[in-house]
Amino acid sequence: MLVFGDSWTYGSAATVPTEGYAYLLADLLDGETIVKGVRGSGYLKPGLDGPAFGERIAALDPALSPDLVILQGSINDREQGAAGYREAVNAAWDAMAAKYPEATIVILGPAPHELPVGAGTARIDADLADLAAARGWWYVSPVAEDWITDQNYLEVIDVEVGRKHPSSAGHRYLAERVAAALDALSGAPVTIAGESETTPEQ
Repeated sequence: MLVFGDSWTYGSAATVPTEGYAYLLADLLDGETIVKGVRGSGYLKPGLDGPAFGERIAALDPALSPDLVILQGSINDREQGAAGYREAVNAAWDAMAAKYPEATIVILGPAPHELPVGAGTARIDADLADLAAARGWWYVSPVAEDWITDQNYLEVIDVEVGRKHPSSAGHRYLAERVAAALDALSGAPVTIAGESETTPEQ
C-alpha cells in the first residue's frame, strides 16, 4: 500500500521516522507500505522537503502500482483559506486515480494537533468528507471519530520536543486506529478509481 501525506505520514516526532504510523501499518495490515510523507505539505501549501500534494503526486512512480492508497491530511492547509482548496483537492485526487487506476483510494482526514479542533481544521475535514462522498471513496475522519480527545491528548501528542506531532506511542495509537478503520470498512463496497466496486487488498 502507498501511504501519502504530510509530517504525520513522514513520522515526525517519533523516536525515529520509521516508528511513524505509516510504517507501523505494514505489520498491522500484514502488507508492505510505501511511505511518501513530506513535512509541512498540503493540497495548497508546499512543504519543507517538497512541493504541495498535486506536484508530488505527479512525480510518483507509476510502477509502484499499489493495491491500496491512503491519502492523509492535511492540517497544513488550515491557514491557506478556502479559496481554491476544493479545486486543488479534486485535481490531486484525479491525478492519483489516473496514476494508479487499479488502486482503492482511502482518504484519511486531518487529525487535530491541538484541542479544541480549530476552525480551519474543521473546514478541511468537512470539505474532504464531502468531496470523498461525491466520488464514492472511503473517508476516515479522526476529527469526527474523536481519535484525539482531552483524555488522551498528552499520550498521543508530543507538545514539547515534537512540537505538537504524535510521539512514538501516539503513532502506534494512530496506526491501530487506521488499521481498525480499514478493517471496519473492508466489508463495505467502495468505488475504486476504475469505477468498479471492490474491497481493499492489503
